[in-house]
Amino acid sequence: MRDLRAPLICLVTALALSGCMGRTSPVASDPGLDSMAYAAPAAYADPAPTREGYNLGPGDKLRVVVYGQEGLTNAYAIDAAGAITMPLIGSVPARGRTPARLAAEITARLRNGYIREPSVSVEIEAYRPFFILGEVQAPGQYPYVPNMTVESAVAIAGGFSPRARRDEVTLTHTDASGAGRFVAPLGTPIGPGDTVFVGERWF
Repeated sequence: MRDLRAPLICLVTALALSGCMGRTSPVASDPGLDSMAYAAPAAYADPAPTREGYNLGPGDKLRVVVYGQEGLTNAYAIDAAGAITMPLIGSVPARGRTPARLAAEITARLRNGYIREPSVSVEIEAYRPFFILGEVQAPGQYPYVPNMTVESAVAIAGGFSPRARRDEVTLTHTDASGAGRFVAPLGTPIGPGDTVFVGERWF
């Protein structure tokens, strides 16, 4: 009996260890964590533009201040070619630049033979307009207001028409990486220059 006791103890121990090692961890098998890890990102989520990160474009209206130079300090609109035209230095490309980068370009041009140590700032006076088309009461072009959403754009255009699809729209957005078209719910933020298209429902 004494000879059989040692093998039996080893066998029981081995079975217990194999059972422990085969048990699945509850964290690894939690379907909630898996669904969070593989959740698809939103197709479009564009925050309201900030002065630092905003890319300028045609239709934006700027206030350019050249300190100590009243003849250069003025309001300037970005034209269809994407530039502003200033005294002394002429046309300055603005499309795709942030206000800070545009200020740096103006500073560099003024320093090149015009003003020894220019100090320049660029402020956004008014953003370029947005467009809303399709099944709204008054489609057209409207001034952009920061923190706008699709829903507020529809309200500005007089609300939905009776035939409008009211759960989602088609949103065309252009930024530094190019243009994109997205199907977006009503709570989606919009940016300056965006086009909102409200489609017609099929019933």
